[in-house]
Amino acid sequence: MQFPSKQSATIDLQIVGMSCASCSARVEKALNAVAGPNAAAVNLATERASVAVPGGVDLAAERAQLVAAVEKAGYQAIPIMDDSSGKPSEAARQSAWPVLLSALLTAPLALPMLLAWFGFDMALPGWLQWLLATPIQFILGARFYRAAYKAVRAGAGNMDLLVAIGTSAAYGLSVYQLLTQPSDMGMAHLYFEASAVVITLVLFGKWLESRAKRQTGAAIRALGALRPDTARLLVAGADVGQRAPQALQVLDMREVPLEQIRPGDIVVVRPGERIPVDGEILAGSSHVDESLLTGESLPIAKTGGDRVTGGALNGEGLLRIRTLAVGAETTLARIVRMVEAAQAGHAPIQRTVDRISAVFVPVILAIALLTLLGWGLTGGGWEQALLNAVAVLVIACPCALGLATPAAIMVGTGAAARHGILIKDAEALEHAHRIDTIAFDKTGTLTAGKPALAGLMPAENGDRSALLQLAASLQQASEHPLARAVVEQARQEGLALLPVSDALAVAGRGVQGMVGDGSSGASAPTAALIASSRWLVELGAPVAPALARQAAQWEAEGLTVSWLLKGGPAPEVLGIMAFGDALKPTSAAAIRQLHRLGVRTILLSGDSNAVAQSVAARLGIAEVRAEVLPDGKAGVIAALKKGGNVVGMAGDGVNDAPALAAADVGMAMGAGADVAMHAAGITLMRGDPRAIADALDISRRTYAKIRQNLFWAFIYNLIGIPLAAFGLLNPMIAGAAMALSSVSVVCNALLLRRWRPAD
Repeated sequence: MQFPSKQSATIDLQIVGMSCASCSARVEKALNAVAGPNAAAVNLATERASVAVPGGVDLAAERAQLVAAVEKAGYQAIPIMDDSSGKPSEAARQSAWPVLLSALLTAPLALPMLLAWFGFDMALPGWLQWLLATPIQFILGARFYRAAYKAVRAGAGNMDLLVAIGTSAAYGLSVYQLLTQPSDMGMAHLYFEASAVVITLVLFGKWLESRAKRQTGAAIRALGALRPDTARLLVAGADVGQRAPQALQVLDMREVPLEQIRPGDIVVVRPGERIPVDGEILAGSSHVDESLLTGESLPIAKTGGDRVTGGALNGEGLLRIRTLAVGAETTLARIVRMVEAAQAGHAPIQRTVDRISAVFVPVILAIALLTLLGWGLTGGGWEQALLNAVAVLVIACPCALGLATPAAIMVGTGAAARHGILIKDAEALEHAHRIDTIAFDKTGTLTAGKPALAGLMPAENGDRSALLQLAASLQQASEHPLARAVVEQARQEGLALLPVSDALAVAGRGVQGMVGDGSSGASAPTAALIASSRWLVELGAPVAPALARQAAQWEAEGLTVSWLLKGGPAPEVLGIMAFGDALKPTSAAAIRQLHRLGVRTILLSGDSNAVAQSVAARLGIAEVRAEVLPDGKAGVIAALKKGGNVVGMAGDGVNDAPALAAADVGMAMGAGADVAMHAAGITLMRGDPRAIADALDISRRTYAKIRQNLFWAFIYNLIGIPLAAFGLLNPMIAGAAMALSSVSVVCNALLLRRWRPAD
């Protein structure tokens, strides 16, 4: 499993002081003013910003400018230099002590008000109420004043401004009443409990929100925790020759910090330990559990020559591993980066939310002012007018609006990653839920991708061994699966491979070259071609009836046929080869799952129509596009999109990359080529095609959570603001509802953590 490295430089920042959607929008605007339009993505749920910068830029200078821009906007920015561990930042943690202290001071103020409903008069003296409320207002509530001041200084508004204005109004009215009402008129009508309860509830809500948001990042932290901190390095010069695995116990090893390991170093992993690096097994065998990386439920047998992934859990065997990748280049680090990138990005639906957030606070301030004037000027009393305006300010917090989308995306992408489904960005997640058509590449996606030579027939009077030797020699340098199958068969039969020169792969058609060098009395080099049926027709080479009948029979059986020809002005057919590639055991089940989801399936293959139709029939795929060249696959995808379909493309090879990029959402098998995974929006770490249906399912569920969250975020305000404006909502109830709105949105998103792939 390999992943492409990060293609463009990014600067990651921890943002301290954001409280609502207006805050994140303002920070993003400030960063974009420095880095360029659409360069920055700010996530309220993670309290982080990711800024793309062009190559060649002085990162230190750019980072300093971005930090300064954030501070000018009224917030603090902390550069994240290395976040591969997946550990939560200290800045993001909320302490519980301010909430507890505020609750203790508020209780004596709120309790008499509650008891008054049952006929008990236990009101505290005014001076004692003032003594309890003042530290809540100006010490524990100081964060609201600081943030509100920064927002006003930056010419904007946020949740903190609403809370600061609302609670200050209630506190100020109470102080005024306490100082101006004559003592002989009895106890003044005070509202210290309203300001104190609102601040306590908001602090409590933010603390709950912080705890819930930490849970949304649990998947990243779980992945980060897989990496060991140390590794057992095999000391240079130790005799590691051909020792048996048990003899590795006595090798000279020393435990070193993982940061000291370099590619080429040899590390030793004991039974039950996590593998510290990406590497290749030199000695030993074991079963390796990669479930947290790939979603594969069962440990996989590994032995000498097999690749292993850092973070996987070693089973019963002792392994000696040559390091191939460390640090940021390991599969684990790249998985973490990919999931973080998806969580940091904005889904297209978020743009609408951002536009609303930009005008939200000014609109609420205007509604509160109208409420104040409306009640005061129409005889409702300025005291009641002020309380109603306070209720409007307090309930209209845009926190839930800002958390609705990123919280769901964080949990959804995290749940998918735990099961080996890596979603590249939020846009891919949003598009995936609308997919109604999926085109499949055949080889490596629906089949095992390890074809074997199933048949070989020379032309009349031809020699089978000579034919196999010629074919294997021509293909010995190729990495194509069919080429490897021919070379492997020749080696099994003990045939020596001849020298080859001028070998050239012809995309979608075959390979040609000169076989033999005429040395040691051998005949002169032979111009040879291995051609697909399409190329055979283009060359116009005559085919003997016996070969034609055999080719038709093999294709009817679902085998892929290649033709071996002698080159020249008049190409001559020397024989035919047939290749069989077994279908993956779960391919048919994957197609059935997609059909249950209402998704149309299409087989897109470069094979002949007979072979493609045979495979499609066994899998239950009704539509086939056969004999399609790599460039043609992208054209088929484009045509499907023009027809109004939302198209997904599933593939794993280099030749699938154009189609993966052309699709609305490309889905690459994790065992495939790097370029395919780079072009895809979703990478499936396990080779099971059922993961395609799982990817669509989690995207649909995540998008459903986004819609639910936005509904609740809007409904709180649509119902709460009018109630508050018409005097039907006490400021304390408004504060509780506001705190509950943010917590409920995050908790609703957290329900996605229970998602599991279909059996």
